Amino acid sequence: MVRWNEVEAAVPQLATAVQAAFDAHTHKVVATLRADGSPRLSGNEGTFRDGELWLGMMHRSVKALDLQRDPRLALHSATVDAELRLGDAKLAGRAVEETDPDVIRRFAAASAEVHGGAEPPSPFHLFRVDVGEVSLVRIGDPPDHLVIESWSPAAGYRRTERR
Repeated sequence: MVRWNEVEAAVPQLATAVQAAFDAHTHKVVATLRADGSPRLSGNEGTFRDGELWLGMMHRSVKALDLQRDPRLALHSATVDAELRLGDAKLAGRAVEETDPDVIRRFAAASAEVHGGAEPPSPFHLFRVDVGEVSLVRIGDPPDHLVIESWSPAAGYRRTERR
């Protein structure tokens, strides 16, 4: 697992494209694991800041409790563009809960700048995502195939086309 800035260093063009797909819309879809091992899908905001990918969650929300119990997650860009101009971005990794009050305070202040002065309701959970893999799926040119780009620390960069 690596931090987001390590993804940026390893595959800068893919990281930029993946981040653009995630940043295109406020809400993403996060998949966590329930206590019985079944998946849970939830809406969530994700923030790329200071070389990290952050997920803030309401205090004691079920998805936050899921991540405290089992940190594995997947995040999807929740694409609404049928043409996939920016692509369909996904990543998988592990959530690391941030407990440093100064980091949480800085995150809340930066979040307020983006949300018209409103800080997240306190208390809240803040997780940094350590990335295990990223992928981006786009419609090719000409639009008769899919272009799939992926990267992981173990496998490196891959690009395939599917017709």
